[in-house]
This record gives sequence, C-alpha cells and structure tokens, in this order.
Amino acid sequence: MDPQTRERLFGYRHAFDHPVTLWIAVALSAVFVVVPLLFLVLDRAGKLTAKSRSELWQRYLSWLIIVPLLMLPILAGAFYTIVGLTLLSLLCYREYARATGFFRERLMSLQVVVSILLMNFAALDNWLPFFMALQPLTVTCLAGITILSDRPHGYIQRVALAVFGFSFFGSALAHLSFLTNDWNYRPILLLIFLCVELNDIFAFCVGKTLGRRKLSPVTSPNKTVAGSLGAIVLTTALVYVLGGQVFAGTALDHPTHLLGLGILISCAGQLGDLMLSSVKRDIGIKDMGNLIPGHGGLLDRFDSILLVAPAVFHYYHYFVGVGNDQATRLFTG
Repeated sequence: MDPQTRERLFGYRHAFDHPVTLWIAVALSAVFVVVPLLFLVLDRAGKLTAKSRSELWQRYLSWLIIVPLLMLPILAGAFYTIVGLTLLSLLCYREYARATGFFRERLMSLQVVVSILLMNFAALDNWLPFFMALQPLTVTCLAGITILSDRPHGYIQRVALAVFGFSFFGSALAHLSFLTNDWNYRPILLLIFLCVELNDIFAFCVGKTLGRRKLSPVTSPNKTVAGSLGAIVLTTALVYVLGGQVFAGTALDHPTHLLGLGILISCAGQLGDLMLSSVKRDIGIKDMGNLIPGHGGLLDRFDSILLVAPAVFHYYHYFVGVGNDQATRLFTG
C-alpha cells in the first residue's frame, strides 16, 4: 500500500486540509452552542409549552450524538468512514426487515447482508467494476435463491422486498463509501450530509411560512408545494456557494454544473423522504424504529440520503471520476 493510500485511509492528520471541512465543523459547533440559548430565550418568553420544550431538548440531545457519530469517522480517515457507513447500512436494513417482516426470510436476508458487506469491501478496495457488478448480480441471486425453497406462493413479494431492501439500504448507501476513494472525500461527504439535512429544514420552514397547497397529502400531509420549491431554491444556492469551494479546479466547478448538482440533491432528498413515507403508509406504521429519541429510527432520520447518494456519486463520477488518481484493488491485487 503506497503512502498516499495509507494517508487517505487512516490519515486523520489531514482531516482539516480542506477549508470547507473546517468551516462546516466550526459552524456546527457554533449551532450546538447557540441552539440551547435560543431554547432558553423562547422558554423565558413563554413561547414553549411543556410538551414542545421536552420535544425540542430531546431532538437537540439526539443531534448532539448523531453529528459526532457522522463526523468523527469522516475526519478520522476513509477506512473508518466506510466502516461507519457499512454499520449504518446494516442497521437501516435491519429496521426495514423488521418493519416489513422480511427478517423471517432468513436465507434471503443473509444474502442481502453479505451483499452489503461485499459492496462496501469493493468500495474499500477501490474496485469499481466489481462494485458496479454487485447490484445486478445480487438481484439475480435473490431472484434465484428463493426458488430452492419450492414456495411459489409469495415469490414476487419475497423477491421484491429483498431487492428493494438491498437496493436502497445497501447499494445506495455504499455509493457514499465509494466516494471515499476521492482524496477530497471529506468536504464532499460533509457537503452532501449538510445539504440533505438543511434541505429538510428549508422545506419545513418555507412550508410553514408560505405553504398552502399540499405536495402529496396522502403520503405526507405536512409537505407543501411552496416548501418543496423553497427547499430547491435554498439548497441549490447553498450547494452553489459551498460546491464552488469543494470542487474548485475540477470539471464540476462551473455554474451550470453546480446548479444542476444543487437541484439534484434537493429533488432526490425530497423524493427519498417521500419514498420512506410511502413505505410506512403502506405497512401502517408511524416510524421505522425507535433508536433515536425524537426522530424514530435511523431510517426516519436518514431517509433523504437514500436517493441522493447514488445520484450524486454518478453525477460526480461523470464529470470528475471517483478514485481515478488513487491506487485500485488495494487488497485483491
């Protein structure tokens, strides 16, 4: 393993080489200091009920744990980032399998877990052909392996649940793992996570302020057309400003390409949110889990990233290429 690869995988000393990484870390730290003060001001002014006060503090404390758990592996090195994303994928798939009852299909569920591990290994190995091949190969195997149980009744449902689970909670998130093969992966990943989360906040704030017409009243009654459009405008502006720094000197450092990236992140983020809302409505549950107080499960918090991850990966790969300047097949030779 060459020194450059070792530094990318384990070189925490390079955590703040890019200024955007430092800016985001400082901004988030400032937010965590200011928000409790804001809560106290609102409480003193009598703007908070006992219930709303409890909910706000619960969400704040949850974010106080979530943000470091996201940022520390990214700052520590690509290896730790991939390990963290692999764990996130497995936990998200676990929530999905339990919510849908698919965990009862043990052989197929095991295959999904193995494929998630293989995709993240391919990302760690910087082996793009194997990474890209695993999606169709896994789908083929999932469609074939269940035939051996000789249970034609429910065949389509079993295969559909398996393919859906792997595609979105395994393959989609693994695209973030593969992005770590870019030397500049830290600000890229932080930009993605920051913009996706703020995209939700923008949609909520604009929707509460200007929203009248519902966007998708049956699927998600609180979302409005104004909120959706407002999120697209504000998230695109944020991506345009920060992306100009993150992608400076690359083919993406162009106004049209940055605007396209911003629109892509906002639209894919909103669709990912609505996709999980559709799943929950379909199976008749409110949350996919209860791991995170005030948020529900991991999927309830990270649903917006599911469609963003592969979309941004392929957009970036088209214009710049992922890991082209890094050593490939680090472990498989």
